[in-house]
Amino acid sequence: MSIRVLVVDDDFRVGALHQGIAGQRPGFTACEPVRSVGEAAAAIRAQRPDLLLVDVYLPDGDGIELVRTAGVDAMVLSAADDSATVRRALRAGALAYLVKPFDARVLGERLDRYARFRNLVASDRPVAQEELDRALAILHGAGDQSSVSRSATEQLILEKLGADEASASEVAERAGISRATAQRHLSTLATRGVIEVRLRYGTTGRPEHRYAVRGQ
Repeated sequence: MSIRVLVVDDDFRVGALHQGIAGQRPGFTACEPVRSVGEAAAAIRAQRPDLLLVDVYLPDGDGIELVRTAGVDAMVLSAADDSATVRRALRAGALAYLVKPFDARVLGERLDRYARFRNLVASDRPVAQEELDRALAILHGAGDQSSVSRSATEQLILEKLGADEASASEVAERAGISRATAQRHLSTLATRGVIEVRLRYGTTGRPEHRYAVRGQ
């Protein structure tokens, strides 16, 4: 499912720029930007975004207060570079703080990290501490594993996944390995953003985790 992003910035040119960056990232959909706290509140109710990109100074209020009260994941994008404002944004729950102006690549990287983070923690299943630690490390860019060489088992799993979507049990059967081994390597590949986890709801109502190579 696509991650819906709402940009909140009183400068329509900046809002359109950030909307374009988000809309170009695989797995993201950019909503029409809004320019005030009031417009943001209405858009959140109507469009139910997954992520807000919020400026601090808005014509009718404080963007950081919006982050605190919105109940939606958010990043703050602002020209304010004083440490007090940064700390206040982080206390309010901002997942990232980008000081304007910044290169488009920087925002793109933050969005990609968020997608990988969300892939690990967005489901209803319990999150193991190890998974949580990996998710937070990815979100904050610590120990980026994108360049880590894949093991022979991971290569085999990717080969058996191919263009299909499969459960951990199906992957294990195709690859001739145990389900636990398949599950461990699938989790690692999902952490790196190589594959994505999808939920399929069966007749019992309990979701089944399905895995697919990202972009397939």
